[in-house]
Amino acid sequence: MKELSLHILDIVQNSIKADATLIEIEINEDIDSNALSISIKDNGRGMDEETIKKVEDPFFTTRTVRNVGLGIPLLKSAAERCNGSFAIKSKINEGTEVKAVFGHNHIDRAPLGKIGDTMMVLLNNSEQFEILYKHIYNRNEFVFDTVHIKKLLEGVDLNSPEILLWIKDYIKENIEDLKKTHDSASKKQQ
Repeated sequence: MKELSLHILDIVQNSIKADATLIEIEINEDIDSNALSISIKDNGRGMDEETIKKVEDPFFTTRTVRNVGLGIPLLKSAAERCNGSFAIKSKINEGTEVKAVFGHNHIDRAPLGKIGDTMMVLLNNSEQFEILYKHIYNRNEFVFDTVHIKKLLEGVDLNSPEILLWIKDYIKENIEDLKKTHDSASKKQQ
């Protein structure tokens, strides 16, 4: 996939299909350690050990609309190709956690992409689940929590086009601010 945000979209859609009511997404960009990690954790149905082994096979899928399940195998391959790692943990009726780590400056690492757009797409059908999204950039963090946003909106539909566009821009601006804060601090130290 051209952007890591598309991997996130695919994995979260698996969480939604597994009836998760809470999906936690964490992106941690640690420039000092040259690592970018993506963690997606849900409280969905989970998987048994046999299924966990199968999901890394591109020819295994539980979806009925296609015969292959490329999401997890592609993410694993992308992480390992970039001097990183991949892990998946799951328990029946408790949920699943997928974690991929990449060499941040590795030449083959795809760009993170448009996380705001990804979140907007996911939130367009967010009536049955909540998302807690945390983005960390060299120890500075931004948190987006749909529970909190819904309280602030006081009954305004999260799925309305105006709100979704605001969320997209809000996430984009806050991630940019994280990076600017780091860049400013780095310049002051020099």
